Amino acid sequence: MTPTQLRAYSAVVRLGSVKQAAAQLEVSESAVSLHIGQLRRELGDQLFNRTAAGLAFTPGGLRLASRAAELLGLQDRTVLEVSAAGRGRRLLRVAASSLFAEHAAPGLIELFAKRAADLEVELSVCSPAQFESLLLTRTVDVAIGPQPAAVDPALTCRPVMNYRIVLVVAPSHPIAGMAAGPHRLREQTWLLGPSATAEVGAVSAMLRRLGVPEDRQQIFQSHAAALEEAKRGKGVAAGLSFTVAQDVAHGHLVQVTGPQVALDAVWHSLMLLGQASPSAAAELSRFAATPRAIQAMMRGAGVTVGHFRPSVHVTLWS
Repeated sequence: MTPTQLRAYSAVVRLGSVKQAAAQLEVSESAVSLHIGQLRRELGDQLFNRTAAGLAFTPGGLRLASRAAELLGLQDRTVLEVSAAGRGRRLLRVAASSLFAEHAAPGLIELFAKRAADLEVELSVCSPAQFESLLLTRTVDVAIGPQPAAVDPALTCRPVMNYRIVLVVAPSHPIAGMAAGPHRLREQTWLLGPSATAEVGAVSAMLRRLGVPEDRQQIFQSHAAALEEAKRGKGVAAGLSFTVAQDVAHGHLVQVTGPQVALDAVWHSLMLLGQASPSAAAELSRFAATPRAIQAMMRGAGVTVGHFRPSVHVTLWS
């Protein structure tokens, strides 16, 4: 597959017509058809068929449409990055767990990026289970999130910030104001962010410790969305203590009491040992553990990835 072929296919998908795609790309229809034919032969898939109602895409054609957009976006971004590097700008690629990325990364990276005018930061949200492979393949420069069960000898790991996971409900919820044991908690509807699906992390550890059945777990696209549902009395939400403190103080949420309803954990930074990591990665790893950085992370509480707007590229990885 070539970028030219993918651009032709993406244009056909976007416009729904080979003729319109050719006009937008300023090439002939036969050129677009040639590129589509080459993709069909290489992939062994018809990709789409013409019908009276327009183009009907095959399952493979739909999958290629999403991948083509990603690949072309990556190519365009790479061109910009190479150009920026030629002008003396540095790029720091950060991988983060979903909980850290949503609540702590905005304050940390915005403050860190201000320290160096020549630095751009790319934040990728991914599972902590991917941290090791991303670092070893040099896909990212530093990763921040839960500490892996075992750290590869080629990596260095250092603590960044202590945090606590607590359970909260709306004031109208049946278990508000009473001590709730594990059995009672297992009966509740749990409103959870993406971190609940990770094998490593405080939220998933709490779910395992309490034995919460999967059919009692509702996963939302963000932790903030889960907390909003909790405010409406829809169930129990697990949140960072410093992110829910204000809602608890204002009476919008009530912290659940009882045994095993809180869990203390630590976020860690990981990077390649020694000179294998860029200096900016080492700088961020050191800076993240400073009191100033921790204050910035806590002040950034409640800012979701979707509202993160410093000069940082945010990439969501499944």
